[in-house]
Amino acid sequence: MSQIEIRPAQAGDREPVLAFCANTWDWGDYIERVWDEWMEDPAGQLLVATVDRELAGVVHIQMLTETESWLEGLRVHPDYRRQGLARALNEAAMVEAMRRNATTIRLATDSRNVASIELAESMHMRRVGDFSLYTAHPFTSLPRAPQQPIRLATPEDLDMIIDYLNASNIFPLVGGLYYVKFQALPITAELLEEKINKQQIYLLQRWERLDGLAIAEPRQEYQQQRLSVGYLDGTTIEAISFIAYDLRRRLSELQLEQVRVYAPETLLIHDAFDGVEYEADHAIFYTYERGLV
Repeated sequence: MSQIEIRPAQAGDREPVLAFCANTWDWGDYIERVWDEWMEDPAGQLLVATVDRELAGVVHIQMLTETESWLEGLRVHPDYRRQGLARALNEAAMVEAMRRNATTIRLATDSRNVASIELAESMHMRRVGDFSLYTAHPFTSLPRAPQQPIRLATPEDLDMIIDYLNASNIFPLVGGLYYVKFQALPITAELLEEKINKQQIYLLQRWERLDGLAIAEPRQEYQQQRLSVGYLDGTTIEAISFIAYDLRRRLSELQLEQVRVYAPETLLIHDAFDGVEYEADHAIFYTYERGLV
């Protein structure tokens, strides 16, 4: 019988792991880009699986806050699949998250990845939302002035924002989550307050009411300066279009190369972005969640 071991990754594991991750997708894999970061980050743990001492799988667990954890990077060598390694890695990652006092664990997976979805659901994780990616670059010529003023939120707006989200149709579609670098955190009053203080919440107000908002932060991702929009909401196609247009217009003044939006794949969202010339990535990702207490 084969001997299976799950243990923390070591420096010497890098090349063997990257070798069996090389062809995960047509374009390769992102594990090579994040390996060193995952190895060094004290808020996470990179785990590997061995079968008779041969490297056969990898997974990463990340603590996003003191209680929120994220599961990512699950890979199994093609020669060792259907032997329970994926489940063993996920279970070990959950144990590590609980050891670090996590009360919730989440992951995101491509909606076409049937094996990953079945594994998540068999481990009592529930689907809480979905998202797709929309991107745009700065305007090539001076854009017209915005038809509706978009402004940065202030601390006095917090209660109004919370009331708006409580009645939103989009909020539950993304699981009430704020997405960044393919990870997600619940949108709480504390997170909103933090983002307001960092001037990262944009508001559209019309007819003396809040008509839409975006939570967006500048980030350097894969050698590109981006405005990462982790949550975008609006009551109508028009409202979402106004906000998406304004965010794209701001790229030049912010000296950023691209705006990238995490948003649910709905007709309303799609039409809004299409109207202001955002490109849609037609992949849909499902977010799964499980309580650990």
